[in-house]
Amino acid sequence: MPELRLYDTRTREVRAFEPREPGRVAMYVCGPTVYARIHIGNARPFVVFALLKRFLEHEGFAVHYVCNVTDVNDKIYAAARGGSSAELAAAMTGAYRADTERLELGRPDDEPLASDWIEAIAAEIQTLIDSDHAYAVDGDVYFRVRRDEGYGSLSRRDVDEMDQGEGVDGADRKEDPLDFALWKAHKSSEDTTWDAPWGRGRPGWHIECSAMSEGLLGAGFDIHGGGLDLLFPHHENEAAQTRSARGRELARFWLHNGMLASSDGEKMSKSLGNIEPLHEVLDRYGRDAVILYFASAHYRQPIAYGEDPLAAAVAGIQRIREVARRCVNGPSPAVLRPLRDRFFEALAEDFNTPAGLAAMWEWIRAANRHDDEVGDADLREMLAVLALENLFAQADAPAEVVALAAARQEARAARDFARADELRGRIEALGWSVRDTADGFELTPLP
Repeated sequence: MPELRLYDTRTREVRAFEPREPGRVAMYVCGPTVYARIHIGNARPFVVFALLKRFLEHEGFAVHYVCNVTDVNDKIYAAARGGSSAELAAAMTGAYRADTERLELGRPDDEPLASDWIEAIAAEIQTLIDSDHAYAVDGDVYFRVRRDEGYGSLSRRDVDEMDQGEGVDGADRKEDPLDFALWKAHKSSEDTTWDAPWGRGRPGWHIECSAMSEGLLGAGFDIHGGGLDLLFPHHENEAAQTRSARGRELARFWLHNGMLASSDGEKMSKSLGNIEPLHEVLDRYGRDAVILYFASAHYRQPIAYGEDPLAAAVAGIQRIREVARRCVNGPSPAVLRPLRDRFFEALAEDFNTPAGLAAMWEWIRAANRHDDEVGDADLREMLAVLALENLFAQADAPAEVVALAAARQEARAARDFARADELRGRIEALGWSVRDTADGFELTPLP
């Protein structure tokens, strides 16, 4: 097994990964704020850290993976526009789970809702008040940034040049403009509030994640992940809260995935209106291509989004399917084993999926040149870590099932949907399910 090394944002170096508890990894990733359907950019951390979990499990670790849902937030109140913010959050949470379920990566082991953790959040705020790291004023509670000597160590920013992004909200009540809100007093425009020792209100964003991650994994857990856009102020503030309340660092490693950019390098976001919802991307390109697209770039780097890279991923999926059809069940030739090893060595070096894919493509080229039949064991193992092992399902399907699926495609193209439905029924009667993809269809054995 190659030594596992990961890049830690705090230390700015790739270093050996040694978990808090031998053989076990505790990982927390910041999930979405559910005020709208998630977009393709939101899907990147979901895919990256789900695949990282798969790799860690391949390497023999037991992984406890937590990904929260922020269902109490200023953006949700604004999006509700006077309607029920709780109902909007519940609806968008359901949409988030439905959209990400289509990625077929499994669910995180825990998906806590901030609204279910109010008591723990209030207790953590009280601890910060008791230690003089926070203060209450007029129903609000603020964190004293300058009391934390380590503040800025994660994002490497000068404290005096930081802006918490809270605008003028609470400016007249703060001791210092740098301070940020832990608890916000009830406003007439906000319809979800809870009682607390400082008055009725609701938590600030940053304290939610500190309470949930500590509550489920304990302070000092192994990996804290999320998008690079969360580094400041969100992750910096999480780290400061836990350091001040618990006297220790929140996480041993901080991993941040890069952002999506358009082909001309422009940032993509919902606020700019230049990014697409995940469900529409899945409809157009298919689940497999989306996963291969994300794996094609190193998780820490920006990734260009557009038709060309997604089309390349669709072509890559078809290429893998073709070689999977030609493979036979059994061990792969020994001459190909070094390429399989290079794949896993690349992933062990800061989860370098593009380098791993380069080794896998070389394995495929070598397999195509091989004179004898090629066993599928190596390719199945690599694809399983990338959550693409289903590509073998179509290769394993009986010829009769493949023929029925092809006939169904022709019926759909001719808009003969009654015939297409009848063929689907025959496919399912033979023990297979069929799913339309951007490049045709995919067959999967029924459970």
